[in-house]
Amino acid sequence: MRRVVYVALYEAIAIVAATAGLSALSGQGAAHSGVVAAASSAIAIVWNVVWNHLFERWEATQPTRGRGLGRRIAHALGMEGGLVFMLVPLFAWWFDVSLWEALVMDIGLLLFFLVYTFVFNWSFDRLFGLPQSAQ
Repeated sequence: MRRVVYVALYEAIAIVAATAGLSALSGQGAAHSGVVAAASSAIAIVWNVVWNHLFERWEATQPTRGRGLGRRIAHALGMEGGLVFMLVPLFAWWFDVSLWEALVMDIGLLLFFLVYTFVFNWSFDRLFGLPQSAQ
């Protein structure tokens, strides 16, 4: 139940924030930007499930156990890198901009989401308590 609440709250806030950001970056209205923000959210959820499955299968074959800094960086780069390859063409098509302009939009969102994810996770844990794995 905790994961369902987490994902629902995280993505609802993310869609609102991404709509505002994409609207500002593209110069197009919130309704137009909201559609691609919702689509981006759905893509991110599906990619997260797929990426974590693939990463954990690879991780299980490694002789070194645990998640050190290098492995965490590789995980984050794979997650965000995959999203770039999926979202940049979507943004370019939806907003009728160049791939470069779409990449700039995506980088803007990425920078926002780095801070947002940190603040959201900290706030969520303060409100709902730590998960069993962290207790």
